[in-house]
Amino acid sequence: MPSSSSSAPRPYPPPSYIDSQSLMQIKSLELRAKSVVEGLMNGIHRSPYHGFSVEFTEYRQYSSGDDLRYLDWRLYARSDRYYIKRFEDETNLRCHLIVDNSRSMTYGSLGYSKEDYAKTLAATLAYFLTQQRDAVGLLRFSDKVDEFIPARFRVGQLRRLLTSLESAPEGTSSGINAALEEAAERVRKRGLFVVMSDFLTNVDILQSRLGYLRAGGNEVVVFQVLDPAEMSFDFDQPAVFLDAETGQELFVDPEQARSQYQRRLQEHLDQVSAICDGLGIYVSRLTTDSPLEVAMLDFLETRLRVTQTRRQ
Repeated sequence: MPSSSSSAPRPYPPPSYIDSQSLMQIKSLELRAKSVVEGLMNGIHRSPYHGFSVEFTEYRQYSSGDDLRYLDWRLYARSDRYYIKRFEDETNLRCHLIVDNSRSMTYGSLGYSKEDYAKTLAATLAYFLTQQRDAVGLLRFSDKVDEFIPARFRVGQLRRLLTSLESAPEGTSSGINAALEEAAERVRKRGLFVVMSDFLTNVDILQSRLGYLRAGGNEVVVFQVLDPAEMSFDFDQPAVFLDAETGQELFVDPEQARSQYQRRLQEHLDQVSAICDGLGIYVSRLTTDSPLEVAMLDFLETRLRVTQTRRQ
């Protein structure tokens, strides 16, 4: 089950989710993303989230200093609230998706990998934000930055992002700390960073690198993607385990190693959560059997809280 360090109970979930294994059978990344977003929005329009989606999609609320020529008086007559019309070249949000392409992400016990899941999540967010007319960019990394696409809202940007996400990984080990540092250096305008990784890395310098992203008032959202088997370590036979990033082989008896493995994994997860909490970063932990609508709702609720805080 997914978990998050700072999410409130969700009172009105959409009525149905798309099973992750069924979703991953769809070959087209764009079609996966479209299926999740349309299913989510249909659910929202049948729930009390509806008002939120309308605000989020078409208009923004009037703020002092806005040009009164762009007030929507018809919407004011219906809602008794002031809204400013948004235009094609106007973006409320500048978001960069940071996606882990390292070898550890290629593990999967469900017929698809953590990498497949993270790419689908990134494609879904890109599709959704593009529909909102927000600027979206991408940084893919393995042991180095494999590709960086600056955030833009323009024709062809979504196709460029999806093509990049469908590219094969280039490196081996995880260079997440270097990637976060480079993202902070490359992106000068304040905005939102969404990081998708298993975060199975040394956490000693993770705090400072995430801190780079938070510097200057950037928002950061973290999705920690793990396979269910990594959480349970529910293997029943002794076997040789291969470290995907170092190539090191290790013979392990699961019965003897399970309790120590789970204790150390939980310590690592707690460290990641503590780092994010200390920096004011929202973290959502997802196993790859979690419906992607859950991740999207976590994202939307986080954005809603940030928006409401700014208005106060």
